[in-house]
Amino acid sequence: MKRDPRSHISSVFRRFAGDRRGIAAVEFALILPLMIIMYFGALEITDALTANRRVTLATQTVADLVAQSAVITDDDMTDIFAATAAVMAPFDASNLKMRVTSVVADGHNNTKVAWSDGYNMSARGKNSTLALPAGLTSGGDSVIYAEVKFTYTSLLGKYFTSPFVFTDEAYLRPRRSLQIARTN
Repeated sequence: MKRDPRSHISSVFRRFAGDRRGIAAVEFALILPLMIIMYFGALEITDALTANRRVTLATQTVADLVAQSAVITDDDMTDIFAATAAVMAPFDASNLKMRVTSVVADGHNNTKVAWSDGYNMSARGKNSTLALPAGLTSGGDSVIYAEVKFTYTSLLGKYFTSPFVFTDEAYLRPRRSLQIARTN
């Protein structure tokens, strides 16, 4: 007895359509690219957030170390900048820029730079004016102003995006004197 080829094809098709053994592999193959993208995206976001938090920590560290002193020397500033650069680990400190400025307000609350030092960044000019947030100083006060900039390039960002620049500022009052002296 001969079989009708159409019925044979139709039975093969029904059997194939009812077979579920390879469906998990097919679903996995379809979802895998999305899972990989999400995984590396989560890594990139986590790394960028860590770098941003390190910038904030570095800013607070440099301002705090300077504010604890009564007198700052060149060697002190070198040590403070080195310690602050170490805070950025495991990120490359060569992308780090820091500036510390002592700002003094006169009797009329006009603020001027008493001294400034920079790390991979130029210092502010002595006696130049610097606007501070309102209410931060009153006549005769001194404030330590720290600025940190960090250029962050992610691992995948070297190929897909441009670097991000994270910046932060900190204002602290001197702790041991009204104004921190700067010597060479």
